[in-house]
Amino acid sequence: MRLSRYFLPILRDAPKEAEIVSHRLMLRAGMIRQEAAGIYAWLPLGLRVLNKISDVIREEQNRAGAIELLMPTLQLADLWRESGRYDAYGEEMLRIKDRNERDLLYGPTNEEMITEIFRAGVRSYKDLPKNLYHIQWKFRDERRPRFGVMRSREFLMKDAYSFDLDQAAARVSYNRMFVAYLRTFARLGLKAIPMAADTGPIGGDLSHEFIILAKTGESKVFCHKDFLGLEAPPADVDFDDAAGLQAIVDRWTGSYAATDEMHDEAAFAAIPADSQVTARGIEVGHIFYFGTKYSVPMKALVTGPDGKDTPVHMGSYGIGPSRVAAAAIEAGHDDAGIIWPDAIAPFRVGLVNLKPGDAAVDAACEDLYGKLMGQGIDVLYDDTDDRPGSKFATMELIGLPWRLVVGPKGLAAGTVELKRRDGGAAEAMSVDSALSAIIG
Repeated sequence: MRLSRYFLPILRDAPKEAEIVSHRLMLRAGMIRQEAAGIYAWLPLGLRVLNKISDVIREEQNRAGAIELLMPTLQLADLWRESGRYDAYGEEMLRIKDRNERDLLYGPTNEEMITEIFRAGVRSYKDLPKNLYHIQWKFRDERRPRFGVMRSREFLMKDAYSFDLDQAAARVSYNRMFVAYLRTFARLGLKAIPMAADTGPIGGDLSHEFIILAKTGESKVFCHKDFLGLEAPPADVDFDDAAGLQAIVDRWTGSYAATDEMHDEAAFAAIPADSQVTARGIEVGHIFYFGTKYSVPMKALVTGPDGKDTPVHMGSYGIGPSRVAAAAIEAGHDDAGIIWPDAIAPFRVGLVNLKPGDAAVDAACEDLYGKLMGQGIDVLYDDTDDRPGSKFATMELIGLPWRLVVGPKGLAAGTVELKRRDGGAAEAMSVDSALSAIIG
C-alpha cells in the first residue's frame, strides 16, 4: 500500500479524553475514531489489525473442530424470556421495539439464540458433540464506557458454544477450547495465562479467564512464575485425544493463578516467595462451562442412548478481537508509539523513500516494494514528500515490525537501512541482506 494513496489520519498530540496508553495510541495512529460514547469507527489501519486477529482466531477455532456461522445482532426478547435472563440481565442490555411493537434487543451475547438454533437442528445424541461459533459485533450499554475499545459499548467478539450429552463429554469440549485459546494467544504474540475466574452473568460453575500481564492492566492478578516459561501446545496437537487434552489443561492449571476476585491469599502464600508473581493483567478471553443452565428452560433436548430425551450440556467461549488489539498495545509500546507482534501488525514492513523524485531512489523503492509484495509481505510504502523526521516518527508511532529506509547516500554505497521496531538498532546492509532478514 502506498501511503500517498492511503487513509491514515495521524494525530501528533495525544487527545485529552484518552486515559490509557492504548486509547491514546490508537487515536494518534489513526486506527480508530470515536463516533459516540463507547462507539468507535475502525479506520483502515485499525481494521487491518482487527482482521488479522480475527483470522488467527478463526484458524484455531476451525483447527479445534468448531464450526463457523453468523447470527444477527438483533435478537427477539422472547428468547431471553425463555431463559429467564431478559429482566435479570440489567441496564447493559439495549432493549428496542420494531414498527410492530415487538420487543427486540441488541445482543450482548448469544447463549439464547444459539440454543434456539441448536434445538431446531439437532435431535439425537449421535449428532454430538457440536461447537458453533461466530465473530460478530455486540453491544452492552456500559454505564461509563472508558479506556477506548478496552471498555466500549460496541465491540467485536468471537463467541463459541459447545453442546454435549453429559458433563464428562462437555468437559472434553471445554478442554478443546482451553487448548485452542492457548494456541491462539501464542500465535497472536501474547503470553496469556489461564486463571480461575468468576462466571458473572453468563452463569455456570467452571470458568477461566485468559490474562496477559501488562503494567497498565485493569486488574491485579496472582500466579506462579512457572507460567511465564510454559510453551503453548504445538500445531499438531490432537483435539480428538481427550486424555492428551486433559494433560495439557492439567499442566496449565496445576500451579496457582487467579484474578483478584478469586484470589486465595493462603494458597498464594504457600508458594515460595521467589516464585510468586503479583502483577497487573488484562483479560483477553473467557471460557465457561454452564451445564444445562439454558438447555433446561429452553428445552434443548436430544434423544440419548436410552431413547429418552435429555437436556444438553453447554459451554461458551469468548475472545474479543477489538479488546485484544488494545491489550496488545498495552503490553507492547514505548514512548514513540506502538510495538506490534508480527502476527497482528497492520503491515509487516514500513518502506521509507527518503527522496521521492530521485530516479535511483524511486527505482530502488519500486523494486523492493514489488519483491516484498511478491513474497506475500504486507508493505506500507511511504512515497510522500514529508520530511524524513516526520516519516520516521509515523513509522515508530504505528509500530510496524520492520522499517526499511532507502536514500541516495545509502544507494551510492550499495546499502539500505533496516531496523526492527522492537528495539533493534538501524543497520546498513545490502538490498539482498535486508530482503533475507525480512522474509526470513
